[in-house]
Amino acid sequence: MTDHRTASREEWLTERLELLEAEKELTRKSDEIACRRQALPWVRIDKTYAFQTDDGNASLADLFRGRSQLLVYHFMFGPDWEAGCPTCSMIADTFDKSAVHLANHDVMLWAVSRAPLEKLQGYKRRMGWTFPWASSNGDDFNFDFNVSFTEAQQQKGIDYNYRAEAPTSNAFRWRPGEEGGGDAAEAKLAAMCGVDAPAYHRDRPGMSTFTLEDGVIYHTYSAYARGVDAFFGVYHWLDRAPKGRNETGIWWRRRDEYDKT
Repeated sequence: MTDHRTASREEWLTERLELLEAEKELTRKSDEIACRRQALPWVRIDKTYAFQTDDGNASLADLFRGRSQLLVYHFMFGPDWEAGCPTCSMIADTFDKSAVHLANHDVMLWAVSRAPLEKLQGYKRRMGWTFPWASSNGDDFNFDFNVSFTEAQQQKGIDYNYRAEAPTSNAFRWRPGEEGGGDAAEAKLAAMCGVDAPAYHRDRPGMSTFTLEDGVIYHTYSAYARGVDAFFGVYHWLDRAPKGRNETGIWWRRRDEYDKT
């Protein structure tokens, strides 16, 4: 017998309609925020950035590939890592199909990481991905857009997600009543990448957007930490599952690492 509250179909429908009003309010608020996001001022970029791609060396302008808009997912994959972040990998599992539609709507979607191109290519083959992925190894791009930090910066305390942060991030703070977050969670993710927690902390998740107009590139938006939740498709499904996220620690793996038995 379930411990969860039960009701008649009529009682359920009454509460569901009340919830629907709250969901509609959230949707309208989301639409409003999207408009405010697009109304942000643009910041001109005059600095030259250099990337390595499957097609050779590329500038930031080259990543647009004839489109006027560019979306960059800052994929956590440091130069010394053995594999990409498993969390970023779960997010990136949705990129291939989305990238096709975006490219046909004047928008290019790229992932950018600090790992050398050869590592990115090998990991891409392993995961079966085809979306564009550029290496910013040896370039300032990740540092300028606040997703990578030096060891000296880390020891001093960094600015991430528009606020000062202590030397250790404790980024995985579970919801109230849920356990399994904090430094222990990050240590586990770090081990899955072949590095220790401090090295794992030096690369962070985020996304940045750019536009190209009359030959000039502008930075238009960046989001970090839970600001990239919108691209975390698995969690949007779990939030509608009967038991919700139902997590007590790092439960996810790269999709080729789950026990198939």
